[in-house]
Amino acid sequence: MFFHKKELQYHAKPERPDPIFARQLQEVLGGQWGEISVAMQYLFQGWNVRGNGKYKDLLMDTGAEELAHIEMLATMIARLLDGAPVGDLETAAKDPVIGAILGGMNPQHAIVSGLGAMPADSMGNRWTANYIIASGNLLADFRMNLTAESQGRLQVSRLYAATNDRGVKDMLSWLIARDTMHQNQWLAAIKELEAKENVVVPSTFPRELEKQEVAYTLFNFSEGNESATGRWAHGKSMDGLGTFNYVENPVPLANKPKLKPAPEYIFDTPPAVVKGRDEQIPPNLI
Repeated sequence: MFFHKKELQYHAKPERPDPIFARQLQEVLGGQWGEISVAMQYLFQGWNVRGNGKYKDLLMDTGAEELAHIEMLATMIARLLDGAPVGDLETAAKDPVIGAILGGMNPQHAIVSGLGAMPADSMGNRWTANYIIASGNLLADFRMNLTAESQGRLQVSRLYAATNDRGVKDMLSWLIARDTMHQNQWLAAIKELEAKENVVVPSTFPRELEKQEVAYTLFNFSEGNESATGRWAHGKSMDGLGTFNYVENPVPLANKPKLKPAPEYIFDTPPAVVKGRDEQIPPNLI
């Protein structure tokens, strides 16, 4: 059950209208790393936890808070659009400042949403559930959550530096601080799960079924060998179950593949057309 309180979690009031910045704020509302994404990601992860306990509670706490952040951003965007010179084309033609505002704002803010926020990014691309991850494996999901909070905090920090509106900065400062907490909480949860399960996901796949002879090998597949100097190329593996090693000149372990021609009804390019110089096509296939 969800219960909405009319008060905002934190202030969302700019000093002045700014339709261009309203468009930019759409990115951290409805973009890939925006608040809609993290809200839906945490809630679906929480709903999908089979059983109750502190991890489910943490996910639901944070997902519900992200809903509050959506409301804050939507309110800020609407207020930034208040008083925007929408449709004043005659004045815009005379005043380059107004022309720049009209040229830089998202026209859908006027045409589609009625000077309100939209579930979309700064380019008008609609938010999609393809952005979210809810796999059922908490360690994998929490690592994705850490990535989401890292990217989100990065984008909000860039927006903070792009405005001199004290009201906007105040709200963004709050969001940046909450992203600091969320990165720390996911790191704490990750470390706790790693202590219980080790670091490789999933921890339950039988080790004897994987090719352990290459489980800790770094292959040199690019020009140069600087990667050989990293921690990942020597010493004990991070899971403590193997030793890193480095292969300077990898060799193929399988022969060149040869696929049979497709049946005639597939209508692929005829074998005689695609055959290599070293290949012989049987007469009955030409």
